[in-house]
Amino acid sequence: MNLPLFIALRYLFSKKKQNIINIISGISVAGIIVGTMALVIVLSVFNGFNGLIETFFSNFDPDLKITASRGKMFSPSENRFEEIQNLLGVLHYAEVIEETALLKYGDQQYPAIVKGVPPNYSDYTSIDTLIIDGIFMLQDDGIDYAVVGQGVAYNLGLGLSFVDPIRIFVPKKGHQASLNPAQSLNFDYIFPAGVFSLLEEIDSKYLIVPYHFASRLFESENRVSAVELGIDPGVNSKKLQKEIQGILGDSFHVKNKYQQHDMIFRTIKSEKWASYFILVFILIVASFNMLGSLSMLIIDKKEDLFILRSMGADSKLIRKIFLFEGWLISFFGALIGALL
Repeated sequence: MNLPLFIALRYLFSKKKQNIINIISGISVAGIIVGTMALVIVLSVFNGFNGLIETFFSNFDPDLKITASRGKMFSPSENRFEEIQNLLGVLHYAEVIEETALLKYGDQQYPAIVKGVPPNYSDYTSIDTLIIDGIFMLQDDGIDYAVVGQGVAYNLGLGLSFVDPIRIFVPKKGHQASLNPAQSLNFDYIFPAGVFSLLEEIDSKYLIVPYHFASRLFESENRVSAVELGIDPGVNSKKLQKEIQGILGDSFHVKNKYQQHDMIFRTIKSEKWASYFILVFILIVASFNMLGSLSMLIIDKKEDLFILRSMGADSKLIRKIFLFEGWLISFFGALIGALL
């Protein structure tokens, strides 16, 4: 075995009675253990939390979402959208409408986002797995139905066992203000078929209805709020996203699942890095404590050093002994902390 390493191991695992040097060395190791353990735990928690949030949003959001750079709605009748629909890797193509409306159920009123989706909506999302009451159904025997977020249902006092429909009010398109509010509003009603639960941010905002129902209610005239795409898991999603962006140009945004909730994922990432730097700083402080214990060890082992010098040891060998001592303290501290 390497002589400096052997002597460093003897110093670290000495069986002599405890003194202040041994106690300080133990504190140094303990500091590195705690710092490493905290670093591993915190980073693991943030990685797990990030994955959990991603899974939640994946159940509701499309793989890619196309929206207009300017304005709220656009016409997808151009040849560019036909080209996108036929791209290799695009499995599902869906035109959707999202607009804010006032919902009324019984005596309760609540503003929410009415999202009109096509029949294949459950094919490229997992919305049907999020149902906690009723079923996911948007149409049956020519009758339109809605699926309601849990937060929306709570604020409306909605129950599927009740026979009342949800009444939806939206401003008429291009209609000027009138003394009679009823003349300025479009109105329709729809029965709830199910209640879904995901995250409060989603549950408290959305009412999902058939596309044709939303188109009629908002007078969209073949204009949509977004085009949602479900893509083949086997294709390179980033490459496909860039290809679609190249086809559409700067007049449209093409967003993946992360970019659709950019603020949330940025916040999580910022908190993760902030925690990382704080814990690294704590490890650096613990390392200074280790340097102090090494200095005291050198003073404590003066007699041993004189003996080593008399036996022919040079300054380089002695430096290596205490260098290995510091490395061993750091290694065992980090190893135990990671295992814990």
